[in-house]
Amino acid sequence: MTELLAVAAITVLAVVSPGADFAMVVRNGYLYGRTTGVLAAAGVAAGVLVHVTYTMLGVGLLIASSTALFTAVKLAGAAYLIYIGVRTFLARADLDVDLSDRPGLSPFGALRSGFLTNALNPKTTLFVVATFTQVVGPDTALWQQAGYGLFMSAAHLGWFALVALFFSHSRLRGAMLRRQKALNRSIGSVLVGLGVTLGLAR
Repeated sequence: MTELLAVAAITVLAVVSPGADFAMVVRNGYLYGRTTGVLAAAGVAAGVLVHVTYTMLGVGLLIASSTALFTAVKLAGAAYLIYIGVRTFLARADLDVDLSDRPGLSPFGALRSGFLTNALNPKTTLFVVATFTQVVGPDTALWQQAGYGLFMSAAHLGWFALVALFFSHSRLRGAMLRRQKALNRSIGSVLVGLGVTLGLAR
């Protein structure tokens, strides 16, 4: 139960922390409407599964080959949580979202933009790897690890679909961006606390 709650907490914090995926969904929803934004969100969620798949395979091989190396990766994961938490807390500038007018996106184009944004997103890579090496135990059943991965993907889909719905309305867009600094500080503080706690855990 503790592992499940930790995975859920880190996933939620990683999902709502603004990044390239957030900027892309905001832009698509704002410029092209809700349907395009939601399709981009679906692409983002699919991109998460790429990271989950190779991480699950790689972590299993890592555990089998070297316990010391696995421990080192776990500590690196904790350090990453602290690093991203500090960066998020100290972020002062408003999120830069390119809203210049461009030709409309096809449904496939919207899905592809979301997928490529997250499949190639270092933030998502590190979040998934850190969670599976730092929080998920080596004795956790494969089906349960797959469940965590599906939850990560579903959380991205839910959040970014909501973002697309909100940011397709200009007044809601402005209200969310005005509260960005307070959100960054809250998320950053929790991430640093989680990183320190998990790094000290045995």
